[in-house]
Amino acid sequence: MPIPSQHYLWASGHFILLLSALRYFLAYATFKSVSPAWYKACYTGALLSYAIVCQKSLGVPQPNAAYVKKALLDENVQYFLLAFFWWTSKPIAITLIPYMIFSLFHALTFARTTLMPQFLPPGPPTTPDGPPTPHRLAKQLQVWVKANYDTAMKAVAYAELIIFVRVLLGAILFQNSLLSPIIYAHFLRQRWYQSNFTRQAVSATTGKIDGTVAQQGNPTLSNIWGQGKALISRWGGSNLAPAQGAR
Repeated sequence: MPIPSQHYLWASGHFILLLSALRYFLAYATFKSVSPAWYKACYTGALLSYAIVCQKSLGVPQPNAAYVKKALLDENVQYFLLAFFWWTSKPIAITLIPYMIFSLFHALTFARTTLMPQFLPPGPPTTPDGPPTPHRLAKQLQVWVKANYDTAMKAVAYAELIIFVRVLLGAILFQNSLLSPIIYAHFLRQRWYQSNFTRQAVSATTGKIDGTVAQQGNPTLSNIWGQGKALISRWGGSNLAPAQGAR
């Protein structure tokens, strides 16, 4: 059965993102200048992949409120819109990390399910009349992806919290737009309702801050932190319908 061309376009977006990000961060690691075009290329790949996923999950865009509401609650649409915002903004390298992690797992799965069967011979069937089994390397790759998926998603959740701190400080220090922390705060609010990994990361981070503030024994600091938590809790308290997505 032929693989739809959209599937290859979707995978190519992830590979473009990964290769461009590798070039981008390699320049940072070696203290060399890097063209912002590589940053743009990363998010161009992300936009390509997410556009295809959004179209497949939501269908043809409809000019009505029901479609818009459904789209805005879809996590793939949220990541697509965020990628577009980063694509149009001044480069902030750390924002690439969640997209890189997602793309790595998608690229590995695409390699296992689509590329490897075309180049590697299948293994022997498990029963005399059964179908052939995947190649040994494909099996090993599948095991690795399954074993590391949850850890990777936890890393994404913590990275997204760090990104918010980065853009908040960047706005205060005029290193990025004042709009960046506002948009990202709304994005994290959606992630809180839709991702158990995000809720766990927020709870763990809040617990550590609580402990640190308590150790300081400073009533003023405790009061500021308590008011900050209350404000965030009220702001994020409205109930949003969770939506599942494939990224």
